[in-house]
Amino acid sequence: MATSFPSPGGGNRPGSYQRRNVDPFAAIRRNHRIKVPQVRVISPEGKQLGIMDTPKAINLALDNGLDLVEFAPNAVPPVCKIVDFGKWVYEEQKKHSHAKTTASKIKEIEFTARIAPHDFETKLRHAEGFLNHGNKVKLRLKFRGREMAHTELGFDLMKRAVADLAGMGHPDADPKLIGRNIHVMLTPLPVNKRKPKFIHLDDAEPEHDDSGGSDSDDSE
Repeated sequence: MATSFPSPGGGNRPGSYQRRNVDPFAAIRRNHRIKVPQVRVISPEGKQLGIMDTPKAINLALDNGLDLVEFAPNAVPPVCKIVDFGKWVYEEQKKHSHAKTTASKIKEIEFTARIAPHDFETKLRHAEGFLNHGNKVKLRLKFRGREMAHTELGFDLMKRAVADLAGMGHPDADPKLIGRNIHVMLTPLPVNKRKPKFIHLDDAEPEHDDSGGSDSDDSE
């Protein structure tokens, strides 16, 4: 009895599947997958070794227990480097994972409508520190009791905070009132465009905000 298998190109038909390669490094050619006749070779230390016949460059890499990896396939000839491919992939994944983890962190700074000027500046200093380290920052102002009768004062304060932090981050949207709180999310500017008002760019990790700063999930 013949056994049928689902077609790889079966789309979304029931019982079909489509095989996908999700490895971002799979397309990088290395060693005998490099088919061009000649390549420009870079040593593991970054030294230019010049243009070589591809088989010779592959043997040079393999003889040293390394790999010939094609990093610039569109160059003429393609540029290849002799590296430990497995180690290189590990380091790239580690860097990507660290960047993703840092970018996904959201710090929250909490204000009150009647916050004292010194406390206001302290919280902005914390916010700048978080933005300087690549964190998104949620500013939240909480109204208490009868303060809800004057929400315009809260909006004025939040707009002033956003303006004071404009050198480090930009708002994703205008401040908005949700329940008894005004929220606004700030995204850090590119590193080369940051101009802090309250901190130095070479500051260490921002100090702990004992008056309202915390980790938060993006609930906007």
